[in-house]
Amino acid sequence: MGRGRVQLKRIENKISRQVTFSKRRSGLLKKAHEISVLCDAQVALIVFSTMGKLCEYSTDSSMETILEKYDGYSYAEKQLSTATDDTEPQNSWSLEFPKLKAKIEILQRNLRHYAGEDLDPLTLRELQSLEQQLDTALKRIRTRKNHLMQESISNLQKREKALQGQNNELAKMLKENEKTTMAEREQLEYQNRGQTSSTFMPPPSFTSLTMGRTFQVVGVIREEDGYQAPPCSSSNMPPWMLRHVNQ
Repeated sequence: MGRGRVQLKRIENKISRQVTFSKRRSGLLKKAHEISVLCDAQVALIVFSTMGKLCEYSTDSSMETILEKYDGYSYAEKQLSTATDDTEPQNSWSLEFPKLKAKIEILQRNLRHYAGEDLDPLTLRELQSLEQQLDTALKRIRTRKNHLMQESISNLQKREKALQGQNNELAKMLKENEKTTMAEREQLEYQNRGQTSSTFMPPPSFTSLTMGRTFQVVGVIREEDGYQAPPCSSSNMPPWMLRHVNQ
């Protein structure tokens, strides 16, 4: 006798149900891959287990591309079917909401994948694609970081040159001020020495003068001192000196 037809119904045993799900899931993924390769078809497969675990498969094109294509196709068909309906604005909003909700879920799932979360449902090909995307993003981040670091270093070098130039200018001005101060100090000292030498100049000395007759001047005493010099004898002074004295 041949094998009887298996009746399709929910498996009550939890363990048996989980084992059957794993086997059928592998077979389903295999069939989806075969039809995509043999018929060159774009296949997108999404399966959620009873525990909420996601299992998906897509052809070489990404899952997002196929879902967007499906959403656009279904949305266009629904728009054509409701073109003559009076409640078209309300229907368009009701159709747009599931589309936007699906996109939000896809974006949230991608964010979790980029953060390294919920990676168990991903296949080897999807993990490789995710790794490639992260490597590309990391290269761009490093390139941008290196560019900013080079700009920062260049700005610091320019600032260093400007500060060095200002330092040189200040040093030059300081040397000039020191030279000016030294010159003024030397000039002031020279003036002080001149005044000191003129103040303490010794009185002139008179030497003996002998012309014809003997005449000797011992000293000079001013009349302001209260002393009157004795009259000089004309016999001891020459005539030309007497004329000068009388004048």
